[in-house]
Amino acid sequence: MSLQFSRWFVMLADAERKVLRIIANYSAGRKRMPSLMELGRKTGKSREGLLNVLGVLGKEGYILWSSADPERIILIQAWERKCGEVNGWKAYGAR
Repeated sequence: MSLQFSRWFVMLADAERKVLRIIANYSAGRKRMPSLMELGRKTGKSREGLLNVLGVLGKEGYILWSSADPERIILIQAWERKCGEVNGWKAYGAR
């Protein structure tokens, strides 16, 4: 799995921000990552829509995620970055 990200990050859309917050809250409160079914229930999104959102979060470096194993999510950063901000990488949880 390779990470590719640009030096300048863009602000997340509402859907990506919402999914990131749900993942972060599950990681902190339940000590695990949510399943795609749980994410779908919380967001009202279809599986295809969630896969697109997770792809964006992965591309932007907020999570480690692969469409080959869509249930495996590793949280890298639990909060949205300010435009242009580059932080150190630290994995907070894995499923």
